[in-house]
Amino acid sequence: MTDFLTRLAGAPISWGVCEVPGWGLELQPRRVLGEMQQLGLTATELGSDGYLPTDPAELKDLCAEFGLEMIGGFVPLVLHEAAELDATIEAARRTAELMSAAGATVFVTSAVTDWDWGPRTALTSDDWNFTAKTLSIVDDILGEFGMTQAIHPHLRTVVETRADIEALLDVSDVGWTFDMGHMQIGGMDPLEFIDIAFDRIRHVHLKDVVMDLAGPVFAGDQSIMDGVQAGMFCNLGRGDVPIGAIVTELEARGYDQWYVLEQDAAITAGEPAVGAGPLLDVLASIEFLKGIEAPASADEEIHT
Repeated sequence: MTDFLTRLAGAPISWGVCEVPGWGLELQPRRVLGEMQQLGLTATELGSDGYLPTDPAELKDLCAEFGLEMIGGFVPLVLHEAAELDATIEAARRTAELMSAAGATVFVTSAVTDWDWGPRTALTSDDWNFTAKTLSIVDDILGEFGMTQAIHPHLRTVVETRADIEALLDVSDVGWTFDMGHMQIGGMDPLEFIDIAFDRIRHVHLKDVVMDLAGPVFAGDQSIMDGVQAGMFCNLGRGDVPIGAIVTELEARGYDQWYVLEQDAAITAGEPAVGAGPLLDVLASIEFLKGIEAPASADEEIHT
């Protein structure tokens, strides 16, 4: 097996589990985690707030039942508003306490406009500077829990476009979640980002995109849900993101952390039969990844 496949994790969003109201049917956690185990995945992200148990011991036990490590999760925070700083600190501490107690180490920060995921707003230079200070505060909190922060560029957040990414790189030394799909939609070439900021990458989301279908969403003419239902996030290898070249480059440079399979899905036509549904999409993506001839890590070379 290619070395990077041993660091392949799942995410509940690939099974349609999303915090957005009215997104679609949420499959039961035991089915989702069981299908991850069936596919050979050994770790998962947390998923939407409240989907998995909010008691750390219960969360840890549930993951262990399916042989899955809890590696962290996606956390929306309001970073640029001084009036929201106390609420942001409280949310970061509460979430870090839960995730770290279940064994998680990665805190995937999403810079939302407001707590209700209101319309995206462009930040001023003062806003970016305040965002950097807030990220530093969050870093300090996470240090108490042995966790690493990784900011996530994402559609409809304040870190969406190439200009946003460059602005944040300039003012903050925060680590990054390298979501190649969202970056490409926002105008940042993922391979260029590796050149610019490889040493800042702490976490990777594997996401492929059909750019023709993503265009209306990026332009604000469609919702993210509309884009997902249209198929803008496709199985790996079937879209416009150069997944193979990206993984090969990351491995060649020594990336040794998790790769999380993230194909945003929405189940809107009733619960799929056992053995069908999102399981098949994730399986197709795994089969594509098996065909990537990424270089072996130094440790693997020594022991083979």
